[in-house]
Amino acid sequence: MTKDLTSGSPLKVILLFTLPLVLGNLFQQFYALADTIIVGRFCGVNALASVGSTGSINYLILGFVIGICNGFAIPIAQLFGARDYRDLRRHVANAGWLCVAGSVILTVLTVSLTRPLLVLMQTPSDILDGAAIYIGWIFAGIPFIFLYNMVAAIMRALGDSKTPLYFLILTSALNIGLDLLFVIPFQMGVLGAALATDISQAISGVLSFVFLCRKFEVLSMEKEDRRLSKSACVRLLGIGLPMGLQCSITAIGSVIMQWAVNMLGSTAVAAVTAAGKTMNLLTAPLESIGTAMATYAGQNLGAARMDRVRKGVHSALLIAAVYGIASLVILHFADVTIMSLFLDTETEAEIVAMGRQYLFWNSVFFVPLGALIVWRYSIQGLGFSSLAMMAGVAEMIARTAVAALLVPVLGYFGAELANPAAWVAACLFLYPAYVWTCRQLDNRLLAARLRMQRT
Repeated sequence: MTKDLTSGSPLKVILLFTLPLVLGNLFQQFYALADTIIVGRFCGVNALASVGSTGSINYLILGFVIGICNGFAIPIAQLFGARDYRDLRRHVANAGWLCVAGSVILTVLTVSLTRPLLVLMQTPSDILDGAAIYIGWIFAGIPFIFLYNMVAAIMRALGDSKTPLYFLILTSALNIGLDLLFVIPFQMGVLGAALATDISQAISGVLSFVFLCRKFEVLSMEKEDRRLSKSACVRLLGIGLPMGLQCSITAIGSVIMQWAVNMLGSTAVAAVTAAGKTMNLLTAPLESIGTAMATYAGQNLGAARMDRVRKGVHSALLIAAVYGIASLVILHFADVTIMSLFLDTETEAEIVAMGRQYLFWNSVFFVPLGALIVWRYSIQGLGFSSLAMMAGVAEMIARTAVAALLVPVLGYFGAELANPAAWVAACLFLYPAYVWTCRQLDNRLLAARLRMQRT
């Protein structure tokens, strides 16, 4: 079930590893979009805005969960590349213990603070109750989100990008079916959409965990492997926490931006929601390239192959640039068609026009977004997740500046510039950080080789 990424053509290896991730990310998008599509179609614009207004706070918390799970997987990928299977099992077990503790703490905090956060964000009063119900129940399912994402991250670290896809397909089908059941005949509104997400995420997490335990022989553990290890926890947290915080820091800028959009009213919120969901569908493959690069860089660093890391990064940048340009063209012709998934585009002409504008100014900057993702995930895979976190700080500062300075002056057009400003700011930091990281690791590997020659 495992796959070695330390040999073969970097371009071919990355493409083959990325394709299942792309499909998985798209299914994950549909999994998340099911709530928006069904609620928007059958419960009206206010219900759509209720779900949409929680997007940034949702990413703030769930982005942290996904980031920390992906971070925990990086030492596992490095140990797999180094063929140190005993230490690998020890790190997998301790990642599990850390996820259990984190899920309990985070669930209690987020569920209790949901409504105060929405009020603080100036969520319009006509959608506040629906938003609180929806995101409160989503946060109640955090333990299962931890479970699935940790299991999927471990599988990817071991070179298996296909199995997580199969579970996502199953879960997406369940989520859509439950959404339709709860929202249409049961008429449960946003509560039904949230419960559908929780139930399908729980099924996915449990089934994928059972599969991991039974099918991956390299993870067959003895009692000694399952013990809590201070050194393993320190290493896992040293990479996982900055990656989780990087997602959350980036999301803080999005939360501030959401606050600025909320001040523009429910129509602006609905337009940004529909456009943002449309954009997420097309940028999911870019995120998949990044996820592939984290595993690729980690395994090749473990094998002491920095030359392959550099070749892989060049190949990934080429793939991301070609895809970014293609996405710009696709959106030019199909933006209204995709938005029709979330809105009745014939009756909501103002929202559609605002959404198209938002999509245009964002899609022009898809190539810098692709470069940002490749550099950031590669740096994370090489073990320098604190540097990647600083890129998140750059994004947060850029979005905050736009929200504070441009939105009050330019209104909705200012909001359209938030993402491009954040992406450019992060790129200006990440490229020098990537070059510095590679040089540091070159020096470390050279020093290690010299020590071995002396002995």
